[in-house]
Amino acid sequence: MTAAAAICIGTEGNDVDENEKAPQRVSRKTFVRLSGVGIASAGLAACTTANNAGSNAAPSGAAANGPLGNEPEAYVFFVAPEQRFMEAAVERLIPADELGAGALQAGVAFYIDQQLIGAYGYAAKMYMQGPWGPGTPEQGYQLPLTPREVYRLGIAETNAHCARAYGGKTFDQLTADQQDATLAGLEKGTIDLPSVPAAVFFQMLYGNTVEGFFADPLYGGNRDMIGWKLVGFPGVAAYYRDAIPNYINKPYTVAPMSIAGTQQQEQMEMESSPSSAPSPSGTAADHTPLRILAMRLR
Repeated sequence: MTAAAAICIGTEGNDVDENEKAPQRVSRKTFVRLSGVGIASAGLAACTTANNAGSNAAPSGAAANGPLGNEPEAYVFFVAPEQRFMEAAVERLIPADELGAGALQAGVAFYIDQQLIGAYGYAAKMYMQGPWGPGTPEQGYQLPLTPREVYRLGIAETNAHCARAYGGKTFDQLTADQQDATLAGLEKGTIDLPSVPAAVFFQMLYGNTVEGFFADPLYGGNRDMIGWKLVGFPGVAAYYRDAIPNYINKPYTVAPMSIAGTQQQEQMEMESSPSSAPSPSGTAADHTPLRILAMRLR
């Protein structure tokens, strides 16, 4: 079983026999928490370079002058049955538990929706010229389908499989155990989807779910910085020199700072006191891009 399954399934071999007792495994959220700092850093870097046309579109009217991250949320790519599938799936991949909220509460389904209406969804930075063969794991993605097409086909065909296996029910109507069994079958490729390999669909769904849980909230997921708070990630703060003496062999526990939070803080500082002296050393204001630039130019 892969590391992905340890997070998102938590059981092995229950994709066929619902009565088989699953072995004890680390919970999804615990595994995510243990591995999350590295994922958060990688996800932040990846999302910063993404060309997300949907979430970055300039609002009109009064909203155009508002701070970043305040745009209303509405699905653009996913239609209603797909929305229900996605919300149910991400909730099983990273569920809410005693450690905190999960991917559903973090807005991960909306994050994926926004990625699919931008460059990523259209495979703008992927090689799509063929030839199309099965390839090897080292060769990466080998399908002529864009991520938009993978999701559209994968969701519809997974729902069709669920309807056949569970008396006409779609994925979102299944019990949690049945949903886990379906996700396990997708991951291992034991479920036959006519148009897209089940394992490829699962890998894309799982990878995008983790990205949305740890990316900067500006991109639609990680709502209220749920993922960052879970693992103690400080966010976009880029300057720690003055804080080092106070945290030698001590946990660096600060409220995380998002891109929108940094922008809003800069805006408030400039409006309230444009010519004020630098804030006391080690405060969150020292981490803003303008102050970092000023320090580097000294």
